[in-house]
Amino acid sequence: METSTLEYLGDLQLKATHVKSGESFITDAPVDNNGKGSAFSPTDLMATSLGLCMITIMGIAAGTSGFSIDGTRARVTKIMAANPRRVSEIIVELDFPANDYTEKEKQIIRCCAEICPVSQSLHPELKQTVIFNF
Repeated sequence: METSTLEYLGDLQLKATHVKSGESFITDAPVDNNGKGSAFSPTDLMATSLGLCMITIMGIAAGTSGFSIDGTRARVTKIMAANPRRVSEIIVELDFPANDYTEKEKQIIRCCAEICPVSQSLHPELKQTVIFNF
């Protein structure tokens, strides 16, 4: 079954639709690559997906282990390189709510960042920097 459908709207913008839910969003090329920067670019989504995946896996593990990460926030920074044009580094800075996490819980959280499917799918040369603020 298809995951998504894409429609080119023109002017470097696309509409992406999630097949199962019907939810959709628009993407745009970044300003430094002929776009308007009016929406997420494909590489923005790639970087953002890393943070989303990490927190999702952390939420699953936290629920299974009997603690909560509710209220966790992240800031994602994408760093581009040239020749070839690519994402060279993604920085994910995670801010956890004021909880007294045990060392075991912190270890579970850190492990989730390493094993999330997006992290495991990215090229090994792409630097992944993860900052944990407990």
